[in-house]
Amino acid sequence: MSMMPDEYVASIKDIDLTKLWREGRRLILTDLDNTLVPWNDPGVPSYLKQWLKTAQGVGFQVCIVSNNQGPRVHAFAEIAGIPYMAAAKKPKPDAFLEAMRRFTKRPEETVMVGDQLLTDVRGGKRAGAYTILVLPLHPREWWGTRIVRRMEGVAMRALVRRGLEIPKRPGNS
Repeated sequence: MSMMPDEYVASIKDIDLTKLWREGRRLILTDLDNTLVPWNDPGVPSYLKQWLKTAQGVGFQVCIVSNNQGPRVHAFAEIAGIPYMAAAKKPKPDAFLEAMRRFTKRPEETVMVGDQLLTDVRGGKRAGAYTILVLPLHPREWWGTRIVRRMEGVAMRALVRRGLEIPKRPGNS
């Protein structure tokens, strides 16, 4: 199973929602920590409120799919006003497929957005979704994620050799 994301962008703000809609995508599944907000950040920043408003305005349904536990994800999703699936056990495809069933969307209508190759991209691919990798928002992470990032480094180097271009962070040259 390939871990090559369909797109790789600096942040959710760089996702071309109009293009995705024109391609027939209707459901955006998104990771939470270091994709939408820094790890364990409880607030919903203005950029995220605006992005969610824009995505929903285009017509997308948006759902958080997180490996984090229920209380953290529930509290954030409630403030953000979007549905969620916690303790998703990504990269297993079950939570992705359950979210698609919940929203009555097919894999080809679904986008998975996340900051990790081994959980978000791999899991999204296993479920048949279009995948978008984003740069992690912040270097602070859960200890388990830091271990996975080491393994991801090997995979990332192989993907770069196959043509994957790493996006630049805004403000970096």
